[in-house]
Amino acid sequence: MVAAPLKDPQHRLSHTLRHTAAAMGEGQISLRELLALVGEQGMLLFCLLLTVPFLLPVSIPGISSVFGLLILFIGIGITLNRMPWLPARLMARRFATEQLKSTLHKGADLLARLDRFVRPRLLVLTASSTINRANGLMIMLAAVLLMMPFGAIPLTNTLPAWAILLLATGMLQRDGCFVALGYALVAATLIWFAVLALGVLMAGQGLSGLFG
Repeated sequence: MVAAPLKDPQHRLSHTLRHTAAAMGEGQISLRELLALVGEQGMLLFCLLLTVPFLLPVSIPGISSVFGLLILFIGIGITLNRMPWLPARLMARRFATEQLKSTLHKGADLLARLDRFVRPRLLVLTASSTINRANGLMIMLAAVLLMMPFGAIPLTNTLPAWAILLLATGMLQRDGCFVALGYALVAATLIWFAVLALGVLMAGQGLSGLFG
C-alpha cells in the first residue's frame, strides 16, 4: 500500500460538483468512472460526493449501503494514511446519470452556500497526521451509522451524511471549525440512534406487557 497524502482542491467544491455533472455522459455511470472524473481532487472529495444524495430530498435506489461502505473504506484509508482498497464489485455498480446529474447540481447549490464560510482556521484539527487519523475514525463511524437500515426514519441518513460532509470539507479546506462541527454531528447522531433504540425497547416492553 502507498501513502495517500490529502490533496487540497484546486477549485471550490461547488464548482467541482458542477464540472463532474457536466462531464458525465448519457445512460449510466459506474462508481469507478465517477472517481475518475474527480481525478486529482482525491479520495476526500470522492467521499464528499458520495454524501450528497443523502442531504437532498431525492431518491436513488440502493445507494445507502453501497455509498456508505465506500465511505467506510475511504475512512479506513485516511486513518491508516494509505490509499484505500475499494472493492471492485462496488466500484462497478452503475447508476443512472440523469439522476446523479440532478443530484450533483442540487448539491452544488448547497455547497455554494457553504463555500462562503469555509476558510483555513483552527488548524490544530487538520494540521497533523495524528489528528487526521482521528478525523478518519470519525468518518468511519459516521459511515457505519449511515449504513444502518433506518433510512425511512427522519434524520437517520441526513445526520451522518452531514457529519461526513463537514469532516471531509474541513479536512480539504483546512477548516477546523467544520471538522469540529462534524464531530458534534457524529455525537448528535449517536444520541439520536440511542433515543430510537430506547423507543424500540420501550415499545417492545409495552407490547410484551399487553399480550403477557
